[in-house]
Amino acid sequence: MTPRDVLRLLPLFVGTLVVPLDGMVNVAFPSVLAAFGLEVPQIQWLVICYVLTYGSLLLAVGRIGDVFGHARVFRFGLAWSAVAFVACALAPTYGALLGARVLQGVGAALVLGCGPALATGMFPEAMRVRALAAYAAGLAAGGALGPLLGGVLVQALGWQAVWWVRAPIALAALVLARRLAAPVRDGPREPFDLAGAVLLSATVAFAVLAVNRAPAPVALMLAAAAIGSGIGFVWRSGRSAHPIIDLGLFRRPGFAAVNLANTLVHLAGFAVMLLAPFYLTRVWGLPPVLLGLVLGANALGAMAGASLGGWLVPRQGARAVAAGGAVLSAAGLLAVGLGGPLAVLVVALGVQGLGIGLFTLAYTDVVTATMRRQDRGVAGSLTQLTRTLGVVSAASLLTLLFGATEAGRLALGATADEAFLAAFRRVFLVVAPLPLVALLFLPPRGR
Repeated sequence: MTPRDVLRLLPLFVGTLVVPLDGMVNVAFPSVLAAFGLEVPQIQWLVICYVLTYGSLLLAVGRIGDVFGHARVFRFGLAWSAVAFVACALAPTYGALLGARVLQGVGAALVLGCGPALATGMFPEAMRVRALAAYAAGLAAGGALGPLLGGVLVQALGWQAVWWVRAPIALAALVLARRLAAPVRDGPREPFDLAGAVLLSATVAFAVLAVNRAPAPVALMLAAAAIGSGIGFVWRSGRSAHPIIDLGLFRRPGFAAVNLANTLVHLAGFAVMLLAPFYLTRVWGLPPVLLGLVLGANALGAMAGASLGGWLVPRQGARAVAAGGAVLSAAGLLAVGLGGPLAVLVVALGVQGLGIGLFTLAYTDVVTATMRRQDRGVAGSLTQLTRTLGVVSAASLLTLLFGATEAGRLALGATADEAFLAAFRRVFLVVAPLPLVALLFLPPRGR
């Protein structure tokens, strides 16, 4: 892309930045726990309240953008996000903070649900992969900046600063986004299926909560509610002339499988941001600034992977790039689990991020190319939804595995540090093979 092309994307880059900067919150985990007197397993709700909200809304928001205009929805999301950031920073209790995170999740859905569609809509179809690569690199750049900036802010100003700093960024992006023009509509505006949107959001929310609550009995009730809502959504979609998403896409060879593969890769990858902050603080004694610097290696790798993927996909094909990304991600996770010097850990985090960046770019191009151009909002939202399902599943299942392993080691007489280290290693050794499992779901070459 030329510098002029990048400049056209500037409002989108700045606006979307407020979402990946949430990596600052991971650096603040230890400080939030200390401020509210919480235990490590309770931190999962800071992730789940946020991610569950925007995950359940993504497809509906993408469809709203397709119907009413991506730029309009994007700008509204920026304004909403600015208010939510202030609410998070002012939260007097952990419960209030979780409620504000729900509001933040709504804003993230409005921003993310229209971002990829806006990026591809600015350029001819022949530049689709490069536009997606630039957008993904921008997201990864925010992910790289988040931990580093978060470390500085937490150490200097406290955990509230990781939200305070994003309110003015959202407002500045709102001013820049006035230049985002709505594309010319090819035909009359299609109707929005509100009933389908409600059923779909309920399905995603109940399903994620069922995973989170397992193996408690309430998980069965939540699973039943998810199945019921899902059946209702399928029924509604079959009778709607313009459903939220064309379910016939999932009958195409390999389409459902490649979405499952993306979920598995991100389930494994979120182990880094979920547990590495505690490992670096407890085992290596890193202050917040150095903690953010080390975690930033992971996001820098993702940024490099997205940029490299934009060059490789047109030349080698999406499947080959996705396969290479999955192998690198698995290797990085395994190296983190095996431990070693801090320098080795930094390299391992970078390799894992590189793999995630390559895989995500290739997967996003497959989904975007499969769906109609006028459904680009839904296409971009689907890529974010499958990632979100992986993240929320990781926050629930990996926290459960970590807690059970740590408790078991303590019961056997291990010290607190020994139990923590054993639980950390087990989680990473369990998730490391998952990206390789995802390879089984990639469509054959040429399909």
